[in-house]
Amino acid sequence: MSLDTSTFFAILAMMVATVSTRMGGLLLVRYTNPGPRMKKALSSVPPAVLMAVVTPTALSTGTAESIACLVTAVAALRLSLLPAAFAGVATVAVLRSIGF
Repeated sequence: MSLDTSTFFAILAMMVATVSTRMGGLLLVRYTNPGPRMKKALSSVPPAVLMAVVTPTALSTGTAESIACLVTAVAALRLSLLPAAFAGVATVAVLRSIGF
């Protein structure tokens, strides 16, 4: 197996961009004191990311997945991400087992 140099440099550039973005965010938060509005905005990021991950599946597959996406969205409003994701997975499993 060989690795093309352009592929290697593309992967390396994506790695640098990802690490820079993450480190930049950490450094920015370290030297600033976010107010209550900023804290509230930042607390809504994890559910938004979860929805960005599950929405394409919900829109491109069947009814069970769409219902599970709705359950995950509602659960993410009140629960942390892991229980919300578990609720969505459990919903898909139950709905598929009953024939949805």
